[in-house]
Amino acid sequence: MLERRQIQRVVDLALDEDAPFGDLTSQTLVPADAIARAALVAREPGVLAGAEVFEIAMTTLDASVEVRMHLADGDSFVAGMVLAEVVGSARAVLQAERVALNLVQRMSGIATLTRTYVDAVAGTGVRIADTRKTTPGLRALERHAVRCGGGHNHRFSLSDAVMAKDNHLAVIPDVTAALRQAADQLPHTTHIEVEVDRLDQIDAVLESGVVGTIMLDNFSLDDTRAGVVKIDGRALVDASGGITLDTVADIARTGVDVISVGALTHSVRALDLGLDIDVS
Repeated sequence: MLERRQIQRVVDLALDEDAPFGDLTSQTLVPADAIARAALVAREPGVLAGAEVFEIAMTTLDASVEVRMHLADGDSFVAGMVLAEVVGSARAVLQAERVALNLVQRMSGIATLTRTYVDAVAGTGVRIADTRKTTPGLRALERHAVRCGGGHNHRFSLSDAVMAKDNHLAVIPDVTAALRQAADQLPHTTHIEVEVDRLDQIDAVLESGVVGTIMLDNFSLDDTRAGVVKIDGRALVDASGGITLDTVADIARTGVDVISVGALTHSVRALDLGLDIDVS
């Protein structure tokens, strides 16, 4: 789950990056006692993610700034809807504006795209999951945004689970023995997943008896169906590799359990949200 300390760390770094020696424009042009009233407005429809992130970004510079969210994470909205209102020191609001918007726009873009994928596989029982193809330093926020859109998270980091990919398998002479040896070294709670890119690799993985998930990477639809039949419930089946909105529904109907979509985070478009400010 997304924790406040994770948000604060990202916000602090972003604010320091954006104004390392203060906001020269606001400090020289805006009166110190000016009060800003601002509205976070949707310029297009979408799904909100990052309500707490927006609130922390807007209040870190001045704790007296007030933020009132009108929607919660995971809520859908239409163009023109006011998502939040902000009242406080004009200098603080103006300095925090870009950081707050950058974060909530990206997170809401991820949530919106994820919801589109989730809707595309509705009724199949398939989970849409993210990958580690996240923005460095923003993984916790982006993974939270995926959940806001109705998706699920894959392993959070290299430390969470064993996942043998093609480059690992390329240097392992005996896959079955290596997997068994790995399982002997691990706690019984640690999940093991193996990525294969050919049908003939599946037997050696299953023979180990220790693998919880097999990822079918860049398989054709016919090979995906054949892979599901071959695995026959002995492990979860995770499909990955170049998944798009045009292909995800067909892949879901092959019988896989999970579809991992790197595009949810690595190539998402930030949603168009604006902060309309009135200074008095």
